Amino acid sequence: MSILFLEYPKCSTCKKAKAWLDSNGIDYIDRHIVEANPTVSELDEWHKKSKMPLKSFFNTSGQLYRSLELKDKLADMPREEQLKLLASNGMLVKRPLIVGDDFVLAGFKEALWQEKLK
Repeated sequence: MSILFLEYPKCSTCKKAKAWLDSNGIDYIDRHIVEANPTVSELDEWHKKSKMPLKSFFNTSGQLYRSLELKDKLADMPREEQLKLLASNGMLVKRPLIVGDDFVLAGFKEALWQEKLK
């Protein structure tokens, strides 16, 4: 199984998730979500694979999300525009994000990660 782990290294949740991956012996490719921001095509593919609402990919607790007032704008924003917005800045993307062969998980929920990765 191939796992892509997208993280912002200063994020405490990302650190916790990375430690969990390491302690469980799970191999992954590490990617800095700001230095190598996901592209529109990657996000499009991951969204379809995840079966989650696109809003789940947004870092709703981030400063940038709040400063752009996206809480009020996303509902009326077309999907393509949302994907372009996510691809414009890694700080808008929920993290950590892991992409497996047949799943995508946004955020660190240990029980769910255990289910998908063990």
